[in-house]
Amino acid sequence: MHRRQALLALPALLAGQAVLAQGSGPIRVATDATFPPFEALEDGKPVGFDIELVNAIGARIGRQVEWTSIDFKGLIPGVLARRFDMAVSAIYITPERERVVNFSDPYYEGGLVVLKRRDNGALNAPADLAGKTVSVQVGTKSVSFLAQNYTGTRVTQVETNAQMFDMLRTRRVDAAVTGRPAALLFARANPEFVVMPEPLTNENYGMAIHKDLGPLRDGVNAALKAMREDGSYRALVTKWFGEAG
Repeated sequence: MHRRQALLALPALLAGQAVLAQGSGPIRVATDATFPPFEALEDGKPVGFDIELVNAIGARIGRQVEWTSIDFKGLIPGVLARRFDMAVSAIYITPERERVVNFSDPYYEGGLVVLKRRDNGALNAPADLAGKTVSVQVGTKSVSFLAQNYTGTRVTQVETNAQMFDMLRTRRVDAAVTGRPAALLFARANPEFVVMPEPLTNENYGMAIHKDLGPLRDGVNAALKAMREDGSYRALVTKWFGEAG
């Protein structure tokens, strides 16, 4: 879209977001702040790509954002119970989840990958996972994916990404299965580890929103679209993932 076209479209966009600007109170958003670079805690405050993105969306639709960090497995149930309006925590859009919550438009491309020690010559392709020990974060898609597709794999579930990586670091497991962005970030910071080039899945992250909050989803999508068009989305991607993000 040309700059002039974007400016002409702005009044209509703002009008569409006015419904949300009239809402009372902040948008209550749940996250599991243990998954950098998407979300983490620094001095007790949430930081990361998801955090900045949602805060920017909130500002565009005239709503403050109230963050709560809980375990990943409680995110969708928390939205269903109306404890939260949204859950944003590098959540994959899946048919199972779409049956119980609405999702925003996809906001980042992810997918499951295998993280291993660089010196592990016995693990070179996904098929090699059979008979291996693998750490995963409880409540994530890694759990069901491995159960359905790699039945010979011995899976250890832990509460946080840090625990999952620590099990690999201390050689208590052969590999970890997690989202591509987090695995790449860890491998860049720890050269003794490597992400296997063949992904297990190719998927997208979305923001989970209660099904009764259609106007909120529409406002989030409109703000996300505007951020893509004006370059602010790309600036956040570069900040948190680098130029290759």
